[in-house]
Amino acid sequence: MTRMRERPSTRSEERSLSPSVRSLAARVVFSSLFALRSSLFVLGLFFPITNLHAENWPTWRGPNSQGVSREKALPLQWSPTENVRWKVKMPASGNSTPIVWGERVFVTQSTERTLWPPKVPIDFPKGTSPGGHAIAEKRSVMCFHRADGKLLWQRDIIYKEKEPTHGTNPFCSASPVTDGEVVVVSHGSAGLVGYDFEGKQLWHYDVGKLEHVWGNASSPILHGDLCIHWAGPGPRQYLIAVNKRTGAKVWETPESGGDSGLHSGKFLGSWSSPIIARVGDQDQLIFGLPFKLKGYDPKTGKELWSAAIGGSYSYSSPIFVPPSPLAGEGVKGDPVVIYGSNVLKLGATGDITKHRLKVKVGSMYISTAVVSGDYLYTYNNVGVPACYEWKTGAELWKDQIKERPGGTETWGSLVHAAGRIYIADKTGATHVFAAGPKYQHLATNRLGNEGMNASLAVSDGSIYLRTHKHLWCIGEK
Repeated sequence: MTRMRERPSTRSEERSLSPSVRSLAARVVFSSLFALRSSLFVLGLFFPITNLHAENWPTWRGPNSQGVSREKALPLQWSPTENVRWKVKMPASGNSTPIVWGERVFVTQSTERTLWPPKVPIDFPKGTSPGGHAIAEKRSVMCFHRADGKLLWQRDIIYKEKEPTHGTNPFCSASPVTDGEVVVVSHGSAGLVGYDFEGKQLWHYDVGKLEHVWGNASSPILHGDLCIHWAGPGPRQYLIAVNKRTGAKVWETPESGGDSGLHSGKFLGSWSSPIIARVGDQDQLIFGLPFKLKGYDPKTGKELWSAAIGGSYSYSSPIFVPPSPLAGEGVKGDPVVIYGSNVLKLGATGDITKHRLKVKVGSMYISTAVVSGDYLYTYNNVGVPACYEWKTGAELWKDQIKERPGGTETWGSLVHAAGRIYIADKTGATHVFAAGPKYQHLATNRLGNEGMNASLAVSDGSIYLRTHKHLWCIGEK
């Protein structure tokens, strides 16, 4: 069932201006935006199609869902007492990454948990990582003031039914998404919910029961007037697009072959988040599934292509690499997508498995890699950083690393900003490396052993870290 509410108008200040003043203001704003877009074009900042906001971090992986930020002035070092602008105690552990827009920071949270940690089914196959049913009655989105961390508002959805997940994957692991107009959150089986910036609920879409022994974590994305989301994994799994303002369903594309793993013990499913990329003259929705990578028309949900890639699970998200604006660069002028350790040339339809390039790059596990220019950076599940020349598959740091920087397994994804690579591990320590073909470990910043599975968010000179105990705002004072 879908419940819809109209968003009220808040344009009283605009109406109070005279027509001539409004016209002049509109021309100035338009000219400024045109100049900005032109400058970005000249600089060659070609990324998946979305709204570009240099100072905002509107999705799980930033302005272009690629983990790349244009921020230049970011802190290199910090501790529990150094370069901490503020920290806020969180009510419970959580894996979702905060997002930032303007003066607001949004993060999802589940509380009032019972049967926690989840009880393992009696007939669960031995030798498999256990998960089971639990309850989180309150599923929330929290809005903080960016300047001081003050809680501006919190909105809750009550869901009293059991839902399966893993003890390391608390409910509400999906990150919010915003475009400055609406904020959309996924609360798993409790549904998709849209809010305005004052916390008014605009709509609530019932996605049905999500059943998987390791829970769900895919984050929704926004594209034009659509909110697109992966409702899965599980026996019933599908991509869904709803109107971002009303929650009305626009299209739904089921994906077969799902399994809950509750009784079969099958390690099968996708926790990936979709991305939008410009391929030729068309926007494409790219999404990773077990054994396949697929492309869809984001307006209709129609499948455009698929490629046999990957294994029985998908944690990391695809990385889109557009053609270079400079002649002679790129892969024969064609855009590519990097997924797992594979590089796939885009532009064709149907089965495009044969368009997979012969090069191999560093495989991604849960953490999603980041690409900047010719280089792809990874951080594997035992804490070893790597840099690859993605066009050739050459690993550049391998013979330069004399000892590991003390990292452990990470579930967070890498961020490229200020000429550096940032990655937080599961202990809450953030490792910083110089971007480029020469290996340089610049810093390891620890916040105590608070535990952390989320990714970093970067905005306006600050780094936002969501550990299992606090939400931190890190920045040079």
